[in-house]
Amino acid sequence: MITEDKITEIFCLADDFCKYFSSELKKHQLCDGNKHRNKPGRLSDAEVITIM
Repeated sequence: MITEDKITEIFCLADDFCKYFSSELKKHQLCDGNKHRNKPGRLSDAEVITIM
């Protein structure tokens, strides 16, 4: 059985990975010259990974 603590642990691991991956991705992306909004109205990548 998956406990609440295990779900929290999975989320934290996924969140740490997503933050690291996002920062590395930004270093290697090409810039299109446009500013983009951060869309806080959606689930984070770590939340989606935890649900899956």
